[in-house]
Amino acid sequence: MAAEEPIVTIDGPSGAGKSTISRMMAARLHFTYLDTGAMYRAVGLAVERHSIDLADSAALKGCLDAIRLELLPNAHDDVRVFLNGEDVSAAIRTPAMAMVASRVSANPLVREKLTELQRAIGQHGGIVAEGRDMGTVVFPAAPYKFYLDASPAERARRRCEQLRQKGQEADYQEILDQIVKRDYDDSKRALAPLKPAADAVIIDSSAMDPEAVVAFMLRHMGKA
Repeated sequence: MAAEEPIVTIDGPSGAGKSTISRMMAARLHFTYLDTGAMYRAVGLAVERHSIDLADSAALKGCLDAIRLELLPNAHDDVRVFLNGEDVSAAIRTPAMAMVASRVSANPLVREKLTELQRAIGQHGGIVAEGRDMGTVVFPAAPYKFYLDASPAERARRRCEQLRQKGQEADYQEILDQIVKRDYDDSKRALAPLKPAADAVIIDSSAMDPEAVVAFMLRHMGKA
């Protein structure tokens, strides 16, 4: 990627459509899609597998130092996630792992490690970075920042539909409760709380389809 190519950040709560929109934007702009949520889920999976207490800094640091993360595109413009050489793409895409990711992402050691990795990936620009603190913490100088939101009810409906399309069971009320709790936890934490960057363009996608959201973003960037 050329150094002059910009960074686009897309932040927002769980289920707002960030992954879908970010993949589409990256494809339209011919940029790299940086799925930071997948990175936190993969770290959460490693922490769970090794039964690491997040309060045990030494054990957690050892786990983080040993982690190798790879994000590779697949044929469907999605991202395959490899944890120490193992494809964990399916294992991390569950509501339970979303809650684990929220918990580990509040840990300073985890955030320091992944922020370092994310900035290394984005050092030459030409990326669409999706997450919860891309515009506020990781890439505060990015010229294009979006905050994608939707009502909790709509986000729960989308998540249920997404899981059922993958052949997984989905309980609407359970997922809605998890979304509401995660919103609260993510927005109230002291370290990198979920919030729009001061200069972010806020988009409520509750009544918008992905194509309409992407078209709006591209127009804002002068790329329509």
